[in-house]
Amino acid sequence: TGASANYLGLESENRYKNAGVSACAVCDGALPRFRDKPLVVVGGGDSAVEEADYLSKFASTVYLVHRRDKLRASKIMAQRAEENPKIDVVWNHTVNEVLGNDQDGVTGVRLDSTVDGSSRELEISGFFLAIGHTPNTNFLNNKLELNDKGYLKWTVPFRTNTSVEGIFAAGAVSDDYYRQAITAAGTGCMAALDAERWLASQGI
Repeated sequence: TGASANYLGLESENRYKNAGVSACAVCDGALPRFRDKPLVVVGGGDSAVEEADYLSKFASTVYLVHRRDKLRASKIMAQRAEENPKIDVVWNHTVNEVLGNDQDGVTGVRLDSTVDGSSRELEISGFFLAIGHTPNTNFLNNKLELNDKGYLKWTVPFRTNTSVEGIFAAGAVSDDYYRQAITAAGTGCMAALDAERWLASQGI
């Protein structure tokens, strides 16, 4: 069932999805619309710095917008952001609105200061979210064991077994670390084999 990327919930953000708004830098960052253009990454953790660092390979400038005056990222990741000449950290700001039009998609972003309430606008061509993912596990009604982040827990090392016999988990719903299509496909293969072998053990 996967995991859903978290968004800010802005109407303007939803309007420009796939037209400059993205929650996956690795998926979309190399697209022509973003090359040699200023971009925004929203977030303050390791993932946000990783996304900003990756995008800096293509963008002219990457604005890393964070609502506080200190990154939540690990020390080494924070240092990476500070030392990258193409990353400009915008401290103490939140996103008020994603700006754009139907022809060009995203053209800018309006930010609000968390310190004095003032507003400013940045001219950008891409808006990337890096504020986490939510695993799609609500439908389970806590029938299977989850980890502290809400992802399905593998109960046997290097196997896809869950806490209920005969149920196996694969992909982003059980992966809070890699979250890549290729790793999801790999665990999908593992889960299929685990399920097949479990069925055989049951004489089915």
